[in-house]
Amino acid sequence: MKKNNRILLFIPMYNCESQIAQVLNQLNDNIVKYFTEVIIINNISNDNSEKVVLQFFEKNCTKLPMTLIRNNENYNLGGSHKVAFDYAIKNYFDYIIILHGDNQGSIEDFKSILENRLYEKYDCVLGSRFMKGSKTINYSKARIFGNKCFNLLFTIVTWKKISDLGSGLNIYKVNTLKSKYYIYFPNALYFNDIMILASCYYKHKILFYPISWREEGQISNIKLYSFSKALLKILTKYIFLRGKYIESNMCPNIKKYEYEIIKRKEAQK
Repeated sequence: MKKNNRILLFIPMYNCESQIAQVLNQLNDNIVKYFTEVIIINNISNDNSEKVVLQFFEKNCTKLPMTLIRNNENYNLGGSHKVAFDYAIKNYFDYIIILHGDNQGSIEDFKSILENRLYEKYDCVLGSRFMKGSKTINYSKARIFGNKCFNLLFTIVTWKKISDLGSGLNIYKVNTLKSKYYIYFPNALYFNDIMILASCYYKHKILFYPISWREEGQISNIKLYSFSKALLKILTKYIFLRGKYIESNMCPNIKKYEYEIIKRKEAQK
């Protein structure tokens, strides 16, 4: 019998007061059995997100440890990933799953992957909103078109079929993260896009997997024009520099990603 993998579920949270309880409620008995621990990382939210998580801890029994972490500074989405990756490495996890705290994605979409242990064949499994079998709800046609255009551009540049540059539902094998190749990537919202370029450059085994995605009043932190401009700049640099770009210091200002453990809720039978 195969040993059970130690799987960390990481939920990045920034101003998710209205959604974070719904995300935590996704963790029913049928899904938590695959995880070893859950960490929620609060990236200095300026609403009551943290209070909602603490109330959830008080009112609900959990079958696995859950930890609420607060970054010492606003490290942006990429910085929160770096905190979580470091946590996974230091605590000897085998895999880390990212589920965004804004309730756009559903962890149930990865249930069959977890049940069949399909993820073990890959270095990363990336949720895709734009491939056969995926489903988008209330997602504008203009944004779908824009995403597909950039997917095509990244496919051409990397010579690998890219069907989504940045959904909020992904799995990474921790062993591939131990070199910390990501540590000097920008902390901006396009952190995931550079992770994909790096995975292609380092020849990681990637699986894109169809997921559902919904927009139900969530406030997007992406400004489309500036984000598109940044992606074109990233692609241009990668075309001409390849490895030199991936291994360059794109984030010179923050060297330590310090955080505080606010509350840890132990597993309850």
